[in-house]
Amino acid sequence: MTTPSEQVARQADEQRDQSLSAVTGERRQLLNLAYRLLGSLADAEDVVQETYARWYVMSPAEQAAIVSPGAWLTKVAGRICLNLLGSARARREAYVGAWIPEPLPAPAGWTAGAGGGAGVDPADRITLDESVTMAFLVVFEAMTPAERVAFVLHDVFRYPFAEVAEIVGRSPAACRQLASSARRRAAAARAGASPDAARRASVVRRFRTAWEAQDIEALVALLDPGATALADGGGRAVAHLLPIEGAERIARLYLTIARFSPPRTISERTVNGQPGLVAESEGRVETVFAFEVADDDRITHIWAVRNPEKLRPWRPA
Repeated sequence: MTTPSEQVARQADEQRDQSLSAVTGERRQLLNLAYRLLGSLADAEDVVQETYARWYVMSPAEQAAIVSPGAWLTKVAGRICLNLLGSARARREAYVGAWIPEPLPAPAGWTAGAGGGAGVDPADRITLDESVTMAFLVVFEAMTPAERVAFVLHDVFRYPFAEVAEIVGRSPAACRQLASSARRRAAAARAGASPDAARRASVVRRFRTAWEAQDIEALVALLDPGATALADGGGRAVAHLLPIEGAERIARLYLTIARFSPPRTISERTVNGQPGLVAESEGRVETVFAFEVADDDRITHIWAVRNPEKLRPWRPA
């Protein structure tokens, strides 16, 4: 027979288990938020760890006093990201070449220890929607830290401006203006982009075919006259340091790469939820390509990530 004291103890244990489950269940939300804000899976994972560390250093009484653990965790993660965004600008000014957000494969392709894969908690995966396409993440980079946080929290995660204000440290009205400014930037950057996934995939496939065939006319035809190509080697891999602009210049660059690169395979893969390409040499991913395709089925942007530190999610388990 269970005594009253044992029943009280059991109920307390059940409440603690429920509280722990509610807290740990926020991990995916926090990771998704931090990746969108920082553009780096490694940094996002660090933010989540730091957020949970701040939760667990509190006493049980302090934790119990928090009405909504999920809201508390989001607030803490948002503030950590805001601080990191401020310091990231200085770090990226010293970065070798262009800084491109860290590309992510489709969830099924994520490897153990890099955000997914067999035996890894699905909570460690990023939800691949429009807000994590390379085009969107690049637009986020042009925003101020406050704009970025306000926009992502409100427009992507649907947090009310009153809660956003607590994280950003400004009034709800000011946060509304920040999000509105960021929204205009995002809309302008996305204007004219192709909404059809099948057509985008077809364009990327034709680009791959023309590149492998070293067909400069076909490459030029697939590129918008004002197209831009960026490469991110981070000083750790060979990459062109400045943007390459114009269809013919980009086509000639990629033909030079094809002629002088070591033997490799190029495969069609999902990159941040969009059709992309991956170049592998001797079983090692050396470059991940993301594309922006306009509504006229021409490529307007190519982002080539070669920095090996940013290709961690693409490594074999």
